[in-house]
Amino acid sequence: MRPVTEREIRASFVNCTKGAAKRLAVPRDLADWPWEDLDFLGWRDPSARDRAYLVAESGAGLSGVVLRVAPQSGHIRRSMCSLCLTTHTGDGVSLMTARKAGRNGKQGNSVGVYLCSDLACSLYLRGKKDTGLRIYESLTVAEQVERTRVNLAAFLHRVFG
Repeated sequence: MRPVTEREIRASFVNCTKGAAKRLAVPRDLADWPWEDLDFLGWRDPSARDRAYLVAESGAGLSGVVLRVAPQSGHIRRSMCSLCLTTHTGDGVSLMTARKAGRNGKQGNSVGVYLCSDLACSLYLRGKKDTGLRIYESLTVAEQVERTRVNLAAFLHRVFG
């Protein structure tokens, strides 16, 4: 992913008002992010743990989505991220929901997906972060990255559609 600015991030959100986008918590350390290793920018809101944000490049430019994180059940279990297929134990994977864009979102419609709780899918794929539970795959890292991008595009299509 190319480095992006706070202004670009705020302008990218499709499922919230412009006022809400102005108020959301954007990471202050954007210059320090490993942009060359990221397929999308994702972060949790430090002041509201039930909120997360995801910004990805698409054919239409940047697309940002506000996510709600479902409460954890407290059970220790193994779960898999729907984007990168990384497995985690405990609360390493969370159900996150996004209000749909446009009229459907105004009517209260949303879509959900299970994601790495820290939204670090790109770093898990490239071995920059480890859960200790990574399942061996015969796919190359490049093929796993492409699969993750396809999975992300499918999720974003559900949000936009």
